[in-house]
Amino acid sequence: MTWIIQGMLSFLAAAGFGILFNAPRRMLFYCGFVGMTGWLMYSVYVGWTDDPMQASFLGAFVVAIVAHIFARRFRMPMIIFSVAGIIPLVPGGMAYNAMRHTVENDYLTAISFASRAFMVSGAIAMGLVFAEVIIQLIFRSIARKKRSA
Repeated sequence: MTWIIQGMLSFLAAAGFGILFNAPRRMLFYCGFVGMTGWLMYSVYVGWTDDPMQASFLGAFVVAIVAHIFARRFRMPMIIFSVAGIIPLVPGGMAYNAMRHTVENDYLTAISFASRAFMVSGAIAMGLVFAEVIIQLIFRSIARKKRSA
């Protein structure tokens, strides 16, 4: 039951940020779907491994792949889907706790939270970049096969 609730909430969060980022109205459902798939992959993987860095990488990778698919299908820029879809994965809670502990002069705990937030953010960026590279390699090889045939 929690998976259904998490899926619905991540869908709403991604679609809501699609509204904030002025995504076309007819694409809001797909923005929400991208965010939901990324979050559910994150949840499944973090449940298996207890490693939020790897789970964030996988979630961002899935977000970028699905965003590319939708961008090609609807002939829209990929950024419409990927920016809204990545929102559920952003480590805002960790960054907030880092700042809160800094204000409370608990610097060791603040450094711990800040370093984890930084690593998760890096994993998200790497997931997006790796998916982009793989998609470009696939499309380039498909184009070469079409030219040679």
